[in-house]
Amino acid sequence: LFFFPIHCRLINQFVMSSILSNVLPAPEDHVLSVHIFQLLIFICMVTKQVIFACRDDPCPEGKPLVLEVVRKAEQQLANDLSCDKGYLPIDGLADFNKLSAKLILGDDSHAVEENRVVTIQCLSGTGSLRVGAEFLAKHHQQVNRVVFVPNPTWGNHPFIFTLAGLYVEYFRYYDPQTRGLDFKGMLEDIGAAPSGAIVVLQSCAHNPTGIDPTLEQWEKIRQIVRSKGLLPFFDNAYQVRCTTTFAFGNLDSDAQSVRMFVADGGECFIAQSFAKNMGLYGERIGALTIVCTSQDVARKVHSQVLLVVRPMYLSPPMHGASIVTTILKNSDMYKDWTIELKGMADRIISMRQQLYEAIQARGTPGDWSHIIKQIGMFSFTGLNEKQVRWMAKEYHIYMTYDGRISIASLNSKTVPQLADAIHAAVTRLA
Repeated sequence: LFFFPIHCRLINQFVMSSILSNVLPAPEDHVLSVHIFQLLIFICMVTKQVIFACRDDPCPEGKPLVLEVVRKAEQQLANDLSCDKGYLPIDGLADFNKLSAKLILGDDSHAVEENRVVTIQCLSGTGSLRVGAEFLAKHHQQVNRVVFVPNPTWGNHPFIFTLAGLYVEYFRYYDPQTRGLDFKGMLEDIGAAPSGAIVVLQSCAHNPTGIDPTLEQWEKIRQIVRSKGLLPFFDNAYQVRCTTTFAFGNLDSDAQSVRMFVADGGECFIAQSFAKNMGLYGERIGALTIVCTSQDVARKVHSQVLLVVRPMYLSPPMHGASIVTTILKNSDMYKDWTIELKGMADRIISMRQQLYEAIQARGTPGDWSHIIKQIGMFSFTGLNEKQVRWMAKEYHIYMTYDGRISIASLNSKTVPQLADAIHAAVTRLA
């Protein structure tokens, strides 16, 4: 009896030996680390600021802005007693799919009129990319199964396509010397891609650089992509969002690059997200649109995409799709949405200008005009990793190691503090 407990422990260790003990810790994801630091700063009530903190001047708690039109749509849905909580079809809410395609392709799209467009409701932009990648890994007939992404690009792009079974390569995009677009290098690399390769293009407000091709440059890109027989896959995460063109009230400007490719009758994939342009981050609402060459091809593609989605998550969530559909179907709500979008766009452009002027006022060495030349939510500051780490230590200001900041997270109170930190980092550290 004295040895019984020891004997039980030995048996327990044998029975409960870990199958998972050989799992290695994941490498550090610095974007997630920045988010964790942000949460710790707020929890500890530290007064210094974080670059990813606030979405608008009136929200000192650092919470994302909820659009008033979204609140109205949710209230309307809550009052509708005919709404239920049943499963959506595998491809999602039908009205949402039609309206999403219309938003990106335009009211007068010949592809839509000819019934050669397939749209599937997905789990925001990430889920749309993943469903498209899984479909291509299974059905694309290219021998080497390669997908080309910009260098640099959104950090999740390589993971999404690699996990789907595709091989990721890069084409030149950013020129660190000019802090602008390496257009010559981009054309050379895309032109050297093997026939049938997939090319990932961000339709507007490039993440992380904030640098977009001009319409003339997009046309040259289109010509090379089509002449080489490449398949464009657009990541459309920021449509109708904080670009200088949208600042003038043109809602279609951010979709022009996509529509160029659709107008020529060729195939393309488009991943859409409503996280940024409607503030529906937590609803995980997006769409995958596939433009085909004929109605017959579209019918077959649709049937096979359903087979990708079914074992992945079966049915998409209803609430976010219902919000988007309610707003896009109602002309008054749609107008309210465009007004709120204009306000967000103007504020982000203002933050860029304020930051540029604050850096200039401090006499910080170097040319900082790229901050106001770039567009969208992000800016590639040109700060190096050593400077970024120093700013985190000395100023409690956090950004990714490549120097990317979220312009959307700045406000009039944090701009001077960021400018002080940038000035100190640049003058003390080369």
